[in-house]
Amino acid sequence: MTVESTARFRTPEGVNALALAGAATGDDPLAAASALRAAGVPPDLAAAALTQVDLRRRAAAKFGPDAASMFFTRAGLEQATRAVVADRRAARLAAAGVRTLADLGCGLGSDALAAARAGLTVHAVDADPVTAEMAAANARALGLADRITVECADATTVPVEDYDAVFADPARRRAGRGRVFDPRSYSPPWDFIAGLAERVPRTVLKLAPGIDHVLLPPGAEGEWVSVGGDLVEAAFWCGPLASAPRRATLLPGGAELTGSGMRAAPVGGVGAYVYDPDPAVVRSHLVAEFAETVNGRLADPSIAYVHTDEPAETPFARRLEVTDVLPFSLKRLRTLLRERGVGRLEIRKRGSALEPEQLRRDLRLSGPTAASLVLTRVAGAPTVILCKP
Repeated sequence: MTVESTARFRTPEGVNALALAGAATGDDPLAAASALRAAGVPPDLAAAALTQVDLRRRAAAKFGPDAASMFFTRAGLEQATRAVVADRRAARLAAAGVRTLADLGCGLGSDALAAARAGLTVHAVDADPVTAEMAAANARALGLADRITVECADATTVPVEDYDAVFADPARRRAGRGRVFDPRSYSPPWDFIAGLAERVPRTVLKLAPGIDHVLLPPGAEGEWVSVGGDLVEAAFWCGPLASAPRRATLLPGGAELTGSGMRAAPVGGVGAYVYDPDPAVVRSHLVAEFAETVNGRLADPSIAYVHTDEPAETPFARRLEVTDVLPFSLKRLRTLLRERGVGRLEIRKRGSALEPEQLRRDLRLSGPTAASLVLTRVAGAPTVILCKP
């Protein structure tokens, strides 16, 4: 895509091509392309329109109905904030009294759109011309252009002090090189990103969920967010925006768990129930805080499975009922599963070097029943916990 080809979608010819592409796409992309060319759409525009329609359909999982009128690139869609996450962040900024926001590294505009809908005025910046053009197009398509200005510029040149707050989402991918894991290789670089809070106290940084806790600025809040059980991002809330040392947020339900992230959970034996905490709880180092909510304990101080003797309802973990606990032995496990007639087995693991799919093949499962298997350690020893499905 180029700036010119993106802008072409705003012309009557481009609008018509998108409409025809939406009507023509099906299981056969070659037939769809032929239908557009037969309707007089130039080949390059037909290809671009079909790509947009395909991306819009993929984007529905992140953006809902808005995706049908938005514009995307493949890389931009992959990196875009899910609407449910952006909406919650925008609501939190608005509740903190933020009225103007600098969005550095705006991408396709997901966070800028959410902020504008929450009543903020947004200056969005992206260094890539095509991405910036698409962000502006998305603001227009959703009727938010009066609240969002988009500039193609280097984020380090933005006078961030002119705004109530700053939101920064540094690029963590490089063309042809995939994901970037070292914050020093982010774009803009980490030194610039980490220094924003000194310039604008109300700063929020969107980061990869694997970010090291030691990089959290002094006094800032580290939040880890999951959507539907998938860990999707970390956010560092700086200055007056911070309200807890650590936070785990589970969306779309909105359950939140806060704490210091420094506590140790009590340790004891395996119970009648084992809880597999949501990845946001684990990554935010709030397993001890979660264990307290269910009156639970760890069976191994380094493994984040929580055990209880009585069942407890919780949004922060999946609960499994334990039927058997045994030291790991392939032969004994195979015999037990055969005796129980287990043919369908869900395998979860923490603290085990075993590969679930290889173990599944080695077990040679056969039978009408289902079960859940937890591979873990108990007091340092490799252990198998068999549970009801």
